[in-house]
Amino acid sequence: MSAGFPAHSVGLVVPQHQRFDTPLTLECGVTLEHFELVYETYGQLNAARDNAVLICHALSGDHHAAGYHSADDKRPGWWDNCIGPGRPVDTNRFFVVCPNNLGGCAGSTGPLSDNPATGRPFGPDFPIVTVRDWVESQARLADALGIPGWAAVLGGSLGGMQALQWTIDYPHRIRHAAVIAAAPKLSTQNIAFNEVARHAIRSDANFHGGRYFDHGVVPEHGLMLARMLGHITYLSDDVLMARFGRELRDGKLGFGYDVEFQVESYLRHQGESFVKRFDANTYLLMTRSLDYFDPAREFAGNLAAALARATAKYLVVSFSSDWRFSPTRSREIVRALLDADRDVSYVEIESEQGHDSFLLEVPLYHRVLRTYFQGIALSGIEP
Repeated sequence: MSAGFPAHSVGLVVPQHQRFDTPLTLECGVTLEHFELVYETYGQLNAARDNAVLICHALSGDHHAAGYHSADDKRPGWWDNCIGPGRPVDTNRFFVVCPNNLGGCAGSTGPLSDNPATGRPFGPDFPIVTVRDWVESQARLADALGIPGWAAVLGGSLGGMQALQWTIDYPHRIRHAAVIAAAPKLSTQNIAFNEVARHAIRSDANFHGGRYFDHGVVPEHGLMLARMLGHITYLSDDVLMARFGRELRDGKLGFGYDVEFQVESYLRHQGESFVKRFDANTYLLMTRSLDYFDPAREFAGNLAAALARATAKYLVVSFSSDWRFSPTRSREIVRALLDADRDVSYVEIESEQGHDSFLLEVPLYHRVLRTYFQGIALSGIEP
């Protein structure tokens, strides 16, 4: 740990870049002649190269999962409470890798990157990527890092979907998968939420068909609305009531349409903050990738058949108050794994924090992760 940082922190971390010059043909049929991934690593790869753990981020996440980029950082990486020396994913034991997904807006090749054909940002011309495309690009990153296989792949929400896809596409390169607050495919309601969010962005007068940078503007209003809508779905009604209730910001009714309730002020703040760090075209792309995820599609809708070739052991975790990716959806994954005669452990965690619970330091949740990861054998020796 670097001096001056909290106990159990990985300390100061530096993002790394990896360029790939072997063409990658995406599921949509478009070929990227070359691409780059930005990633961070925590801990050390052991001599046997069998202690590597891949962290897959969710829709609005990135490669900065733990630690700090400078001594002045006010906040650490998005999963800092889970990754570090002595934490559930213990960097004294594991070498942790977290990339920014292809198509992201935090440095990996995506809509903000220059299109070689035009010399200008791809913008809306960047192709749709899928969870399977991400897994393929992550496998190439593993090759570049000299990692023959992952001790574990884990993530929450869209990250959990990637972990599940890894076990299907590369069964020989993954020993454990932690699928947290995820689903085997989106519900119709979730697809509907994503469409409303995309419509908000595309209806913004500054969107300009996705070529907003050519006009020197950003569709801030539409992206802010999309984030506000999404944020509501990530929280439970109980946590919103406990945190804000019906409290008025100024203590009295204003009899108008400006911000009056505390929850309105909170949502606007979340939306305004998001606009400063995320790209609208990337948001469109990521939500569509979520919509398309359905590993059972090629198996006549039979998820057990899709998982039949998997060899990994699984940990599936859900949260009681998560209505966006409810425990029922996690149990669908568990049933399919059992039908496929796979090794799976399942736990539903009591939490009032909604879908965002997977990002938080919920005590039982962290105990489950810690116990599971302590049980992962390294170098052929049982812990």
